[in-house]
Amino acid sequence: MHVLSSRILLRPADPERSRRFYGETLGLAVYREFGTGTERGTVYFLGGGFLELSGRATAPPSPELRLWLQVADVRAAHRELVERGADVLREPVVEPWGLVEMWLADPDGVRIVVVEVPEEHPLRYRP
Repeated sequence: MHVLSSRILLRPADPERSRRFYGETLGLAVYREFGTGTERGTVYFLGGGFLELSGRATAPPSPELRLWLQVADVRAAHRELVERGADVLREPVVEPWGLVEMWLADPDGVRIVVVEVPEEHPLRYRP
C-alpha cells in the first residue's frame, strides 16, 4: 500500500468552538474548507498530515483518542498556548523516555500531547 496523504477526522460536539480552538488557540493553518455555514468542514495542516473537523458528534470522543504534535520548542509553545487561553492539563516536563511533553485538551476533551524531541534523543540519532 502506497499512502499519498492522511488525515485525522474529528466530529466535534460544537464545530464553531472547535474551529476557534484549532484555528485560533492552537494556531493551525487551514488547508481547505468545504460546505457552508456553521456545519462546514475545515481541514488543518498538521505537520506531515491533516486534521479535519467535519460533521457533529452525537457522543463524546473516545477517552483513548490522542493527538501527538511535535514542535521544535515545547516551552515556547506552552507560553504561546497559555496566552491564547488553551486548557493546559500539564506543563512541559522531561519524561523518563527523554521526550519533553506537555498535555492539553480540546473543547471536547480530546487529549493532545505536544512533544519536543531533544537533539540528543535516540529518535534523532542517525547512524
